Amino acid sequence: MKSLCEEYILTHTVDEVLQILSVAQGSARIVSGGSDLLVEIQQGIHPPVPMLVDVTEIAELCALEIRDKSLFIGASVTLSRLANSSLVKQHARALAEATSLMANPQVCNVATIGGNVAHALPAADGTISLLALDAQAEVANKTGRRRVLLHELFKGPGESTLDPGRDLLVGFYLPSHEKGQASAFSRRISPQGIALAILNMAVWLQRKEDRIVNIRIAVGPSGPVPLRMVAAEKVLIDQTPTPDVLAHALEELQKEAHFRTSLHRASAEYRRHLAGVLLQESFTNAWQRAE
Repeated sequence: MKSLCEEYILTHTVDEVLQILSVAQGSARIVSGGSDLLVEIQQGIHPPVPMLVDVTEIAELCALEIRDKSLFIGASVTLSRLANSSLVKQHARALAEATSLMANPQVCNVATIGGNVAHALPAADGTISLLALDAQAEVANKTGRRRVLLHELFKGPGESTLDPGRDLLVGFYLPSHEKGQASAFSRRISPQGIALAILNMAVWLQRKEDRIVNIRIAVGPSGPVPLRMVAAEKVLIDQTPTPDVLAHALEELQKEAHFRTSLHRASAEYRRHLAGVLLQESFTNAWQRAE
């Protein structure tokens, strides 16, 4: 650990973390699973950090429960815990599916949903599913706590609006499941076996008989930050999902998403093709579950 930081502090309360951040004046970084930050420091991508503040033993950040008709997920809840939680499967199936596909079991046992979001990657599986599930993030600093829409946490690839020297990501609030609602997550990864999404998609919908009452679609990577496909959603709302309607929605999605060719992922053309495959797959799963 000496090569990664000069001081490592294990904290037990939110107030303790905020006090440390205030005194450190930008020289401290919060760490939970550390599956991103510590690897980046070891590889020289991120400079060594003078102080690492461990938040894995803060009870509030490890909570996974229903609060005031919302599902609360603490930022330090691990990916494996989310993937196996009956509560998450009931209220946020897309998130359970996404986290079950992420990394290997050893990494998922320590990596956290807060770290997945705070890293601000445009194709992060956890983030894409949370977007479709209409999650709000709770952020704490010395001035108090605030709720922010999830998309407001991102300003560029790997760039979060969170101030690492002041802000603590406490957790996420998701609307609880109601009758006629369901969600699903789908993705395709590199055929070389690298756990890098060529494209992923999450769909949440509410149906009444054969009509789509409401729908949210998130796709990644579809731009510099994680995005919802609002134009495609508008096409589908208050419609019966016929092949023609879904084809129109796909057209709007392909216009709205900024698919680009990547040496590490795939060509823009192949991603446009996959968008149709994933839309059919994730929509169908969510539609059938909502029945």
